[in-house]
Amino acid sequence: MGEQFGNTSDWVSLKWFSWSILQNFQWENKIAFYGLAGIPLLLIGWWLYTILQGQKLSVALMERDIKWSAESLLRHIPNIILLIVFALLLTALARPQKTNEKVEQWTEGIDIMLLIDISESMQIEDFKPNRLEAAKRTAKSFIEGRFQDRIGLVVFSGEAFSKSPLTSDYNLLNTYIDDIDFGLIEKSGTAIGSALAVGTNRMRESETKSKVIILLSDGDNTAGNIDPIIAAELADAYNIKIYTIAIGKEGKVPFGKDFFGRPRYVENSLNETTLREIAKIGHGEFFRVSDNQALEQVFSLIDKYEKAEIKENRFKDTTDFYPIYLKWAIVFFLLWMLLKSTFVSNILQD
Repeated sequence: MGEQFGNTSDWVSLKWFSWSILQNFQWENKIAFYGLAGIPLLLIGWWLYTILQGQKLSVALMERDIKWSAESLLRHIPNIILLIVFALLLTALARPQKTNEKVEQWTEGIDIMLLIDISESMQIEDFKPNRLEAAKRTAKSFIEGRFQDRIGLVVFSGEAFSKSPLTSDYNLLNTYIDDIDFGLIEKSGTAIGSALAVGTNRMRESETKSKVIILLSDGDNTAGNIDPIIAAELADAYNIKIYTIAIGKEGKVPFGKDFFGRPRYVENSLNETTLREIAKIGHGEFFRVSDNQALEQVFSLIDKYEKAEIKENRFKDTTDFYPIYLKWAIVFFLLWMLLKSTFVSNILQD
C-alpha cells in the first residue's frame, strides 16, 4: 500500500490527518463530504441559541460588576469536540481506501522462425550498408515489437543450420543476430530448401496454434540436397505458414570497390518464381523489396498479420482506512461525554 500509509494498526498517529495522506486516498462515498457543509450551520445555530439563552437569564448584578474571564471559554470545548466527532464520522462514512491494482498480461503466442540468407551476394550494397546488415537491423526491430512469442533463427548459404532455437529470450536472440556474418558457413550457394527443412524441423513438435516461417533471400536455390518446393510442402503438412521476401534491385548494383577505391557495379537479377511458389504453398505472401524502407514496411506488415490477441487479468487489492477515523470519532465522543459530566460544561452557566 506504500510506505506513507503504513499499517492501519498505528491509528493513533496524527499522520492520518496530514494533507499528503488524505489527498492520496480513493474515497468510495464522496457524497458524505457534503455533510461537512452542515458544520458551519451548526456553529451558527449554536451561537444563536447561546444568545437567546443569555437574554433569558436574570442577572442580579450591576453591569459594572460583571467581569469577563478567560475561563468562560472552556464551556465551548465540549461543543467543539462534538463537532469534531461529527467531522470524523463523515470522514469514515466517505470510506477512505487505497487500491493496489496489478495487471497480468498473457497471450497464446506465435512460433516464428526467421530464415536469413548469408550468401556472398548479400554483401551487395543496394541496401545500406548492405543487404545482410539491413536484414539484421530490420529483424531486430521486428523482434522488439513481439510479446511472448517464441522466435528462432536459421542462417543459410550453401548449407543451413539453426543459429537459435525457438525462444522468448529476445535479448539472447538479438545477440545471435548481431553475431551473424558471412564467415559462419564456408560453403557457397543458396540452399533455400535446406533452410526450410531446418526451420520446419525446429517447429514440428510445437503445439502452438500459429506457426510462421519468414524466409528472406536474394537468390535462387543453387545448393543443398532438398528441393524448396518439397520442403515447403513438408512445412505446410505441419500447418506452418510461410512468408517469403525477395531482397535486391534489378540491374547494376554496387558491390565493393575497385582497385582505385571507386564503387564497383555488378549486374543483378532475381528469379522470383521459386519464392512465390513457396509462399503460395505455405498459405502466406510473397514480397519483393528494393530498399531499406520497403524491407521495414514488409516486416511491419507481417508483424500486423501475425499478432496474437493479448489478454489480461486485473487484480485489485483494496485496503479500507475508515476504521482509523471511526476509532478517533469514538475517542472524541468519550472525551465529550467525560467533559459533559464535569465542571467545564457548567462554567458560568449556574
